[in-house]
Amino acid sequence: MKNETQIVIADDHSIFRKGLRAVIETEQGLRVIAEARDGEEAFRQIKELRPDIAVLDVDMPGIDGFHVVKELRRSRIPCEIIILTIHSEEDMFNEALSLGVKGYVLKDNSSTDIINAIQALRQGHHFTSPSITSQLIRHTERAAALGEKVTGVSDLTPTERRILRLIAEYKTSKQIADELCVHYRTIENHRTNISAKLGLHGSHALIKFALKHQPDL
Repeated sequence: MKNETQIVIADDHSIFRKGLRAVIETEQGLRVIAEARDGEEAFRQIKELRPDIAVLDVDMPGIDGFHVVKELRRSRIPCEIIILTIHSEEDMFNEALSLGVKGYVLKDNSSTDIINAIQALRQGHHFTSPSITSQLIRHTERAAALGEKVTGVSDLTPTERRILRLIAEYKTSKQIADELCVHYRTIENHRTNISAKLGLHGSHALIKFALKHQPDL
């Protein structure tokens, strides 16, 4: 990379963006060249300005951070990515890795981790917030224990587990479809498949299961 690393920040909360920008620009050689409040604006800025690194919140209005990364890869726009997230779920972390994301930072720790993440990417390395690593290990252990106790859980795919967690948040199929950027019918098919794998029957059985086992999903 160049001596000066140019960065775009995308997050829908202006106060958070300003704070993150202030932290980044205290470090010599780092410059934030643009801020975006949603995914569409982030993609336009990255396409136009060609920064070295883009710092993207996962949960943004319109298209989310993962969708932005997919569009960048599809358009062959070279840019290293740091994902900002409140989520420590294994499937989301794995999705980030599959998209070639090298930085994964928990928003609660972003002020302390963001510089380390940027410097790691500048040197061609990966960076994950240490707290996420610890949470992923604990979550994997709990999920494995649940899989041993409940028939069918171990057969669920990462996407099905994510949908089950969203169901436990009382989200409708339409809301889940919007969040995952898929068609409503796709979520309905997933719900049917999840119920079949878990041996659940009845209109409320799936949400009851999701609520009961929410901490371990």
